[in-house]
Amino acid sequence: MWWIENIGARLSATLADAEGVTQAYLQPGARLPLVYADTTLLFTAGRTTYEMRLVNNQPAYVPSAVSETSESGATTIGPIELTNSQLLLVLALSEPVLTGRGTTSSIPSSQNAADRLGWPITRFNRKLDHVCDRLTRYGVRGLHGGPEKLAVNRRARLVEHAVATRLVTPDMLYRLEDPAAYDDAN
Repeated sequence: MWWIENIGARLSATLADAEGVTQAYLQPGARLPLVYADTTLLFTAGRTTYEMRLVNNQPAYVPSAVSETSESGATTIGPIELTNSQLLLVLALSEPVLTGRGTTSSIPSSQNAADRLGWPITRFNRKLDHVCDRLTRYGVRGLHGGPEKLAVNRRARLVEHAVATRLVTPDMLYRLEDPAAYDDAN
């Protein structure tokens, strides 16, 4: 079995399976087994974001197929679903990465993303707080500050998570052409 270890002291990394269903946050000093056939590794160092595809021809884990519908109508676990306005916010921040014209270090400022969406900065910041709170409740790390837990790069961490787990994909960018049409506040 292959393992990956973060031997650094400051930078974290994100690992996700090819479908973006499973995601892990690899902190400095941590290590994880590489169990999937296809894993994406993302990390940002300075102004550069690195994305690597790790392919394992003999994976230790092969996921079972999951049905799109449930006979009982109840789902116990699944992908996080964002409101339309939350999705617009994440798309506005992720646009440079999704179009291949940038990295998580070149994402727009909060003000620029708010302008792109036609929102006041206060609304943008409130929505950003809600998205980060929601994802933190689902176990995503690095999006919330607190004692000895700085979240100075939470926008970059949010984009890294959203892209790695396929929460946002390039085929969703059309919504940014007319954000008001997809905003649940309108």
